[in-house]
Amino acid sequence: MLHTAVLAAFEYQEHELPIPAVVYGIIGAVAFIFLGAVTWSYKDVARRHAPSHDPEAAQHMTSTGSESHGAGHPGQH
Repeated sequence: MLHTAVLAAFEYQEHELPIPAVVYGIIGAVAFIFLGAVTWSYKDVARRHAPSHDPEAAQHMTSTGSESHGAGHPGQH
């Protein structure tokens, strides 16, 4: 009964979209392409920076981690 009263009180009004529906999809696609380009622009950012002159930093850059993983830094006990 309540459901019927709510439906009777609800007046359906159709509103025209301000732009065609396809344009909303185009706007979304352009936004995702733009955000993808921004994300892609950060590719290899770490490599662009000059290497540090700190010998310990150079060791970390060349190490794969398997030879010193869990053992701390070489030379430290």
